[in-house]
Amino acid sequence: MKQSGSADLTLMGGHIPSWLFERMTQLSRAVVEAILVEYGKKAFLSKMADPFWFQSFGAVIGMDWNSSGVTTAVMRALRKSLNPHSKELGIYICGGKGKHSLKTPQELLQVGEKTGLDGDYLAKCSKLSAKVDNTAVQDGFQLYIHNFIVSDEGDWTVVQQGMKTEDKSARRYHWHSGTIASFVEEPHAAICGENQGNILNLVDKQARSTKEGILNILKENPDKIIKETQKMVLPGYCDIKPQDVNFKRLGSVLWLAQEAQTNDFKDLLLLKGLGPRTLQSLTLVSEVIHGTPSRFRDPARFSFAHGGKSARPFPVPTRVYDETIDTLRTAVDKAKMGNSDKQKAIAKLTSIAQKAEEDFVPAEKDSKSLEKLMEKEKRDSWKYGGRTIDGYEKPPKENPKGGQLGLFD
Repeated sequence: MKQSGSADLTLMGGHIPSWLFERMTQLSRAVVEAILVEYGKKAFLSKMADPFWFQSFGAVIGMDWNSSGVTTAVMRALRKSLNPHSKELGIYICGGKGKHSLKTPQELLQVGEKTGLDGDYLAKCSKLSAKVDNTAVQDGFQLYIHNFIVSDEGDWTVVQQGMKTEDKSARRYHWHSGTIASFVEEPHAAICGENQGNILNLVDKQARSTKEGILNILKENPDKIIKETQKMVLPGYCDIKPQDVNFKRLGSVLWLAQEAQTNDFKDLLLLKGLGPRTLQSLTLVSEVIHGTPSRFRDPARFSFAHGGKSARPFPVPTRVYDETIDTLRTAVDKAKMGNSDKQKAIAKLTSIAQKAEEDFVPAEKDSKSLEKLMEKEKRDSWKYGGRTIDGYEKPPKENPKGGQLGLFD
């Protein structure tokens, strides 16, 4: 048995202000519903099992791109926004942080009662994944977060996180019920290797031998429990540096945000009226919904949608954030009623931006472009309701000096 991936993160504290968390819950729900409408529940659970996608999702909703807090924030936002609509959506978020993680088995039993799934079986899957990462994997990380996301079809993903207090680091583990070969065959190579696909499947109710494997797995040698996994290791510094961002991808997003105002893209007519700054955010959100796995290797790039509470890389543009939520929410609601035109227009943002990447060459050195972009975002933040934990941004007292910034202007 193997995991679908893991992520090494910096252990960071700090509180998410209510004004930001409320927006996170709204955008999270809209993004998930867009995925469910377009691709289905299996696809959503597969995305949740990808550590790179998960981190990009956290960044696009306004969390610090490399913080351990992404795990808590994303799962709290999803639990709050999705669980009241679980029957409609067919997705249930169980578990949580600290003492809430201990309630996961009981919550899964309740899910079983509501859906007809085998709750005992799901609870065993939950306990097994926690047992492996907390005990069988001797890596020094002690679990303090355990979430079990399950669909009414029986597919599931586990997202859990351990901390190592001595070096202030955290490690997030992802498990997925997407595929299975064998629980106990083939020696495995711990959690630090690269992996090409999804890992674990304990879901098939007809697989009696698989269920028996659950009962026997804890007797196995740890070397047989862990297989190669998709590994993400993020730096410990807080700022975004040039090496953290794919500039062809970010540049094409900025180009599209500007070009859409002067170029009549017929596929984007339903998005007319949105300003360049909102299109920038919406294009990055669209990529989280529609992008393929290879698109999420630079999660820092998604911070350029809505910034962060500590102004890294810039203050949260609350008015832009709200317009993004409203636009996506409207598109999803219309798609549910059979009118998917606006949702298709949002999806088109991704394909147009990716097409533009082919010929895009940043005009300046990456470090200079990034610095200018972040300076501009911070300077103009007040125009978009820029806000941090210290309050709203104010207009600058005098106009800054400097020339044109090109695509990063």
